[in-house]
Amino acid sequence: MAVQTDIPANDPQALRQAQAEATLRPRDLAESLSVSEAHLLAARTGHGVTRIDPNPDRLLPGLESLGRLMALTRNDSIVSEVHGTYGGYRAGDHAALVLGDEIDLRIFPKHWVHGFAVEAETKQGLRRSFQVFDAAGDAIHKVYLPLDADPSDWDALRDSLATGDSSDRLETAPRPAVEDARTDPEKADKLRQEWDALTDTHQFLMLTRRLKINRLGAYRMAGEPYARRLNAEGLGALLIRMGETGVPGMIFVGNQGCIQIKSGPIGPISTMGPWLNVLDPGFDMHLRGDHVAEVWAVTKPTRRGPAVSVEAFDAQGGLITQVFGHRTAEVDHNDAWMELVASMPSADDAQDADNAPAAEVAE
Repeated sequence: MAVQTDIPANDPQALRQAQAEATLRPRDLAESLSVSEAHLLAARTGHGVTRIDPNPDRLLPGLESLGRLMALTRNDSIVSEVHGTYGGYRAGDHAALVLGDEIDLRIFPKHWVHGFAVEAETKQGLRRSFQVFDAAGDAIHKVYLPLDADPSDWDALRDSLATGDSSDRLETAPRPAVEDARTDPEKADKLRQEWDALTDTHQFLMLTRRLKINRLGAYRMAGEPYARRLNAEGLGALLIRMGETGVPGMIFVGNQGCIQIKSGPIGPISTMGPWLNVLDPGFDMHLRGDHVAEVWAVTKPTRRGPAVSVEAFDAQGGLITQVFGHRTAEVDHNDAWMELVASMPSADDAQDADNAPAAEVAE
């Protein structure tokens, strides 16, 4: 049966019916219905869904007793799924951290607005998860219990976090617009001067705020050697080379409320349609390669040497992902990573090759 596409967000019965009949994944179903994914869950309150307090200070420490879990963080273009244990939680009003050996998160609590404990029937069995959404109802972070795990601790945490709100309707805020590149050419020299003075990568966003520009705008303004534009296929090519060579990296996948970091080598990349997939034991990643519009190789100075990243943006200027070389407490780079990034062709080089005569390209 075809899914109805004109269901209002305040019609929970119709939303429940649409979910019962749909074969789409929740995110795709929500998009097809012009509602948020959180609206779909709210409609099922009391039907396998419990409203919970999304405060990370309560949820994340509580996960430590649940053993191995799957942590999922995504945006419109990339999904990161890491299996491991939650540990090393550090609270903070502006930013909080999970610093486990496997699950490594940067958390921005003000965006953890709506929370749900979810029990969903699947072909493999009952799947339990905690899911957190922002004010617009978009997914911030999801935590899945393995199907074969003892659910008693999950049940206890659900009950301790339950808000008692039994409403199956959800009020959401408008989704903020993605900011395209913001530049100020008159400040280009000032940008380069202050870029040279950086001693830590975290100072970079403070620099852009002072100059009233943003990340992508800064890259376009600074140019080489600070930021070198690669062709749009550069990110996929980089990931493939990482899989082939075993060069370890740090892959940052995030949204406004959570950044998930996977460190170490990755397995070979497989493709299915527009998706580039990493399917490693303990780590799955799925990238919509056709969403990548700009890719930049970026070098920032630090006290421990240059930090080199490859960063991808979509057509609206939104950050999709950042990939750094695997870092330690002492070193912000490694030689193999530096060589790998240096070998990636610049966008101008690729364009020149496309425009060159066939004989010249063959040479």
